[in-house]
This record gives sequence, C-alpha cells and structure tokens, in this order.
Amino acid sequence: MSERKVLNKYFPPDFDPSLIPRRRGPKNSQQVVRLMAPFSMRCNTCGEYIYKGKKFNARKETVDGEDYYGIKIFRFYIKCTLCSAEITFKTDPKNTDYSAEHGASRNFEPWREERVVEEEDRLARLEEEENNPMKALENRTVDAKREMDILDALQDIRARNARNERVGQAADLGARLIVEEEETEEERELRLAEEEDEKLVREVFSKVSMPAAPGSSSLATDGSGDTPTEATSPQLVTIKRKADDVEPDLRSLLPESTRVLLDAKSVGAPPAKKPKSDLKNKLGIKIAKKGKVAV
Repeated sequence: MSERKVLNKYFPPDFDPSLIPRRRGPKNSQQVVRLMAPFSMRCNTCGEYIYKGKKFNARKETVDGEDYYGIKIFRFYIKCTLCSAEITFKTDPKNTDYSAEHGASRNFEPWREERVVEEEDRLARLEEEENNPMKALENRTVDAKREMDILDALQDIRARNARNERVGQAADLGARLIVEEEETEEERELRLAEEEDEKLVREVFSKVSMPAAPGSSSLATDGSGDTPTEATSPQLVTIKRKADDVEPDLRSLLPESTRVLLDAKSVGAPPAKKPKSDLKNKLGIKIAKKGKVAV
C-alpha cells in the first residue's frame, strides 16, 4: 500500500529535465496578494478615508524602467471600500516607505514633514559648506557652542536632581525621627499610666501570708531524699484594705464558720464521725424472719 503523503518521487534512469517544456507567461504579469494599507489615505473620487492597516486583495506588478540602485519597485492596485475606484501606490526604497500614485492622496503626517524639512536643511548646509570654507568654520563654531550649552544645562539638571535627592532624604529622615519621637511619647505616657494603676492597686489591695492549716501539710523529702518530712508553707492571700488605710487582721476577714473550723483544728479535736448507714436498707434487701416451730 502506498503512502498517502509521498515525499520521495521516482525518476526513471532516462529522465532528462531539459526535455520538459517551460511555461512562458507574460513578462510583467500581475499577482494577487493580500496586503494592508501602508498609510492612511483619502479617495479622490468619493472622499472616503482609508486608514492604515486596512486589508485588501491587491494586484502586484513590477514597475518597468524604474529601480533604486538595482532594487525593483513594485506597484499595487487596490479598490476604494466605498466607490470601488482604483487606487495605486508604489514602493519607495529610497525612504523605506510607500508613495501614493493614483486615485488617492496621502493624509498629512507632521512627523513625516519634519523629517523631510530636516533632510532638506542638512543637504543645503552641506552644499553651502562645500562652496564657502568660512561658512563651514562658522557652523562648526556654532555647533561647538550649542554642545557646550547642552552640557552646561545637563550639568545643572544633574546638580538639581542631586540636591532634590538630598533634600528628600533629609525630609524622610526628619519624618522618621518625628514618628519615632511620637511613638516614644506614646510609650512613655502608657508606662506612666500603668505605674499609676499599679500604685493605686497597691494602695487598695495588699497580700497577706496566711498560715497553713494543720491538716493541709504537704510531704517533702529531706536533703538525702530518703525520709519524707512534713513541710508547711504559708499561703499569700490578696485582701482589700479599709478606707482608714489600716491593714486588717486576716482572721477578722474570715466568716464565722471558717474561724470555728480553724479553732477546732488548732485544738486538735477529732472530727465528728458520720453515722454508719445501714447497707441493707440502701440496697433494698429485706430479711424474712423465721417462724416459730410448734413443739
């Protein structure tokens, strides 16, 4: 089975390419190409504007008898989008551009005119300097003076920018210092407020050491770590002072029942035993009594 897309062709051994007849077409035949308008133009027939970048199906041909240093010049034929009038323009290799030829006029382009005027002035100056050496010397003097002025202006701009940069850095530094001072003042005010609050709390409240109860002693080991000993550590209790600024007794601040309990523990009286509850009644077990046996 042969391939669908054949890449290699078979040529017989007796193949002679010179025997193939060549197709002879017209010398200057036109080709249909797809292009975009190279510049904005206006139709001379209907006044329609054709903007740069508009796509056309154009016919291209080589201009007979015209070239630029051996570079061929091509002509393109397009039709107006409104009235279908024929418009032609050519390539311009000298200016690397296109030039309108027939059927339309190119729109005014100020930057293009400026370049043309500058080029004309440059050519006129060169021609004048060739014929007049004194004029060439004057032109060189004027050019040197202009360059010196440009350098002086550039130096002034650089000095001004450096000065503005220094001023900007100084302003940033000053703003940063002001912010730091403001933050420092805020921190100082906050610290003073906290100190006043602490002072007020110390005036109102006070911590008093409370002796531990005899029964609440904890076991601690001695230095050898073998024998546990009974250690009692006082507890710190925060109390509120009276308005006369006299520190009250801790015992007077406790309720009556707590004071009685502490007195009882200090005397060493054994705690009251709870009555034993009947386990049978709790579990709901009833023991039936044995009946008497008649003799």
